[in-house]
Amino acid sequence: MQSAATSVDAYLDTLPDERRAIVEAVRDVILANLDSGYRETMQYGMIGYAVPHDVFPAGYHCDPKQPLPFAGLASQKNHISLYLMGLYFGCASDQETDEVKWFRDAWAKAGKKQLDMGKSCVRFKKLEDVPLDVIGEAVRRMPAQLYIERYQQGLAAAGSGRSSRKV
Repeated sequence: MQSAATSVDAYLDTLPDERRAIVEAVRDVILANLDSGYRETMQYGMIGYAVPHDVFPAGYHCDPKQPLPFAGLASQKNHISLYLMGLYFGCASDQETDEVKWFRDAWAKAGKKQLDMGKSCVRFKKLEDVPLDVIGEAVRRMPAQLYIERYQQGLAAAGSGRSSRKV
């Protein structure tokens, strides 16, 4: 469910109190661990964290007018979604990256509710189901320059036919 809000504050104001509290708590963890090469923005109808054009002028290959998306946070109809795109750069169709393996293992070790994750999307309903320290570490582990390098490697591999997955 995409929002028409044009600012993060406006987006948060549209949420019911319970949802806003969850989104704000996750947002606080992201912001506390976010590399300075990223910027918080509204992107694709949700709170986004992206590499701005002043850091990566080429932008997102699917829409170069957009900054390169790194993460997204949204209140959906039945859950909260956290998109961590950096986890999946370099995945082959039947393999996971070391980052995804680390993330799944760290989530399991945290002893919270079982991870509900598809590709880069983590879904949850309650804040107590989320190991916030794992979210923070996942964000911290991917500084903007590393993210850009992996993004460019993925594009190059896809262009050369070495990867069957689109980035």
